[in-house]
Amino acid sequence: MTETSQVTSSRTRAGWITWFGLFLSLFGMLLIREAFRRFASDPRAPSVVLAREITHLILGAAILILVRVGEKRPLTSIGIGTSKLWKSLVWGVVTMVLCLAAGGLLVFLTHFTGGEAGKAFAQLPLWLVTLTVMRAGIVEEICYRGYSMERLRDVGLSRPAAFVVPLVIFGVGHWTGGWANILIALVLGAILAAFYEWRRDLPANMLAHFLVDFLGNVLPRLVR
Repeated sequence: MTETSQVTSSRTRAGWITWFGLFLSLFGMLLIREAFRRFASDPRAPSVVLAREITHLILGAAILILVRVGEKRPLTSIGIGTSKLWKSLVWGVVTMVLCLAAGGLLVFLTHFTGGEAGKAFAQLPLWLVTLTVMRAGIVEEICYRGYSMERLRDVGLSRPAAFVVPLVIFGVGHWTGGWANILIALVLGAILAAFYEWRRDLPANMLAHFLVDFLGNVLPRLVR
């Protein structure tokens, strides 16, 4: 059996698993956040935030396991292990600079300060904020770039549709920060999605995403 035939056969066998993976990647994080918001006595308490972040990390790990065990496909099929480490580091920094430039301009134009959600986030212990931005860089890139963009094409969506659908869900998912936060998430998400579309290098995306959040949320507190 040729390599192409093996890949096609794998996709056929794992059809329902891939649809389940798409549901997890596109809506899993939103459902987790909403569940904690609705059912936790105090959603902003550090212990609750920690539990939520651990659940998000479990979601990311579950998607990786789904790829390897359920779909029986390599992690390169979602952009992990497709590039040398030094290239991922370099392109991660380049993408971070682009995101910071675009994000800084939008923050200036919209006068975005983070809103109530941002104020609550700033009150969390520094170690928990650091964990959160690390989780965001890893899990959000697995969900909204690596897995969803690749698998939406696998199930028949066009390349533009596979680009736009995760981006819109990712952007609207930032509604807790108001319209300005949605706009910023859409623009920065588009940069990250465009980079992934070009390079297929998910670790570079993860690094860029983490560094943007780290410089915006952790570094200022370290300096102070």
